[in-house]
Amino acid sequence: MNSTIFLLFQKVFSLTFIRKKRINFFDSSWSIVSILLIGFLFRSFIAFWLLPGYDEGYYYLYTKHLDWSFFDHPLFVALTTGFGIWLTGITSPFTLRIGTLILYTGSLFLLYLTSVKLFSKTAGKITLILASIIPIFQLGFGIITLPDSPLIFFWSAALYCASDEFFTKRNKTYLPSYRLAILGILIGLACLSKYHGFVLGLCLVGFCISSKNHRQALTSPWTILGFFLFIITLFPLLFWNYQHDWISLRFQLFDRFLPVPNAPQTSYNIFNALIVLMVNIGLLFPTIGFPLWWVMIKSLVLDGCQLVSKKNIIKVVDNKKLFIYWISLPLTLGLIVLGGKKQILVTWPMPGYWGMILLLGFYGEKWFNYSKRWVKRWLLGSAIAINTVLLLLLLHLNTGTFFQSSQNSLFKGFLNAENDPTTELIDVEQFRKKVSQSPLLLNSLKQANFLFTNAYYLAGLIDLALEPLHDIPVTCFSYDRRGFDFWPDTDQWIGKNALYITLKRFHEMPELTNEFRAFFTEIKEIGTIEIERGGVVVNVFYFYEANNLLKPYVSTENSIR
Repeated sequence: MNSTIFLLFQKVFSLTFIRKKRINFFDSSWSIVSILLIGFLFRSFIAFWLLPGYDEGYYYLYTKHLDWSFFDHPLFVALTTGFGIWLTGITSPFTLRIGTLILYTGSLFLLYLTSVKLFSKTAGKITLILASIIPIFQLGFGIITLPDSPLIFFWSAALYCASDEFFTKRNKTYLPSYRLAILGILIGLACLSKYHGFVLGLCLVGFCISSKNHRQALTSPWTILGFFLFIITLFPLLFWNYQHDWISLRFQLFDRFLPVPNAPQTSYNIFNALIVLMVNIGLLFPTIGFPLWWVMIKSLVLDGCQLVSKKNIIKVVDNKKLFIYWISLPLTLGLIVLGGKKQILVTWPMPGYWGMILLLGFYGEKWFNYSKRWVKRWLLGSAIAINTVLLLLLLHLNTGTFFQSSQNSLFKGFLNAENDPTTELIDVEQFRKKVSQSPLLLNSLKQANFLFTNAYYLAGLIDLALEPLHDIPVTCFSYDRRGFDFWPDTDQWIGKNALYITLKRFHEMPELTNEFRAFFTEIKEIGTIEIERGGVVVNVFYFYEANNLLKPYVSTENSIR
């Protein structure tokens, strides 16, 4: 497998950098298609074998409760997740990801076009290769179904539209055009994917303010039209929030960053911010993450040194660099700084790094002109190392390769299941198979009127696993119910029987089960199933019968957070 991938990437890189004029046009087109196609096939292979994550299971429930928007995220993650299911009629981890696989291929092509528009075809190819192999981009944008996938697609479309608006020399001086109106729609669509879209809009405004040549865009009639189109595009998000007291906007844009009541307050810690930075570099992969920050710092320092002696910023800072600074640094640096105070999810800063890759592609072209051999080795070596690591992790997730006691272990293994964070991923097909092989559990499933669990993220995975056996309503009894607070409530099942399923670590919290007893006439444990990987038990699920729901579920906790 690894040798095949090596030969494929070697072929792409050799095609990409051939300079013979007589085949230049054909070769250029073929190299871009090859990079996109090989990347799509590689990500599809991983998507087929990768176990579903908690978020994916939860977003799968979005597709069963379609609405104008959702508490956690706007509309598009539901459409992206449901696309493959509606297209094929099959519900599986792979079909959940079909929309993501397609959108990311489009995002890569749009990023390539943006780099070509700003710099050159060679810089575009290097940018495309880098974005195709970065592990967090592949997983977070291109494989796992997350709001980040439609976000980065419309983000990339907006960047291309902006670069075409601001940097195409149609006249000696910049004149605003209809593209500003299109940009308003694209930013609105990015906001319908994830709230990061608002940051992109503000960053583009910041660029226009700081660039004397482009300030007139802010007062253009096209911008005014674009703003109205932006508001119209946001209708699903605004309408849903209007119906629900603006709860999603308040939570995502403001409440999330407020101190949690009754929680111990911590002071700012710069070392936590540095940890966030180093984690980002690791997820980008060190051979790319470190050069990425190096070229950004180098570019900023050189521009800054010139600003000390010159007053006119426009003559000193290339507008294209200024554009890249604005679409990348406010988000990345802002979240790194925030990481010193609050926990930052790893995908949050990544759209900013998506813009920074344009600058690394620009410098990569300079390095390529200086030493073709070393640039090829850098790109090809990074691709081989990254994808080998991804394949080994995929092998472990499916066979337990790295477990010490696994029957499939390599080099006697080095991990214990108790200390392996990948055991959080649930093999839904194995779960389904073991339930179907238990007459007691299968009968209880079919006799129950509804199913519940104690964590919103577990509910989707359990539904994903059990729906082919029996399509049963699924809900969540928890202080943090997320979307379940806005979906059909539990009062419709008063007097009905339920099946309660939870993980071993929650089963070992008797106070949790005792809380649920107040809502039913009787709750009793009826069985367990073990999820194994390479013969090693990595998860245990506990099943309870809960008879006669007495009243709608109300959490004893005060806050959804």
